[in-house]
Amino acid sequence: MNLDKDIGYYFITNNELSIKGNENDVKLACELGVKVIQYRNKNATTKELYNEAHKLRQICKNHNVKFLVNDRIDIAIAVDADGVHLGQDDMPYPVARKLLGRKKIIGLSTHNIKEAQLAEFSNVDYIGVGAIFNTSTKKNVTKAQGVELIKNIKKIVNIPIVAIGGINMSNFKDVIEAGADGFCSISDIVKHEDMKTRILEISKYLKQENSKYSSKMK
Repeated sequence: MNLDKDIGYYFITNNELSIKGNENDVKLACELGVKVIQYRNKNATTKELYNEAHKLRQICKNHNVKFLVNDRIDIAIAVDADGVHLGQDDMPYPVARKLLGRKKIIGLSTHNIKEAQLAEFSNVDYIGVGAIFNTSTKKNVTKAQGVELIKNIKKIVNIPIVAIGGINMSNFKDVIEAGADGFCSISDIVKHEDMKTRILEISKYLKQENSKYSSKMK
């Protein structure tokens, strides 16, 4: 399944940082027009993962939002998710594709040009690119490489690019201007008391940028 390049704000759950919990966060994100939700939870049991993923999947389905599961292909299959997002050390893409079939979305984290090229050659649906800026959300991440990484990868691949790593309200515009089709901002959103206002601010900017692009194409 192809993922549209008009991704915008790509929401990733984080139960450890969230103030109001994954279920509330996902419901709000869906209501505010977020197009893709990735369920990420590294500290739950398989049963807990399944139960929560099942609830979140239903919320996303009710709002026609793409629901992806981080890493756990078994959970994705069990709840009939729209796809998965894999890291470089997770299940190899060809195996994941065989298990999920052609209709599901598979995204892959990449950290350099070589990995991005290989991902596109393998027919991955989209790539995560980062780390763009320094981040404390994930452990053992690669060194921040700045927006130049986005620009360089954008020159050589045609599949959608989702930027990640240290992106917040003060720098997300730089990421979009560099050519990212979407971006993730986790701690700066789910840790904030007024998550709604922040997502709406992002959405307003993205709509303005889309309008500028549409005007140029006329």
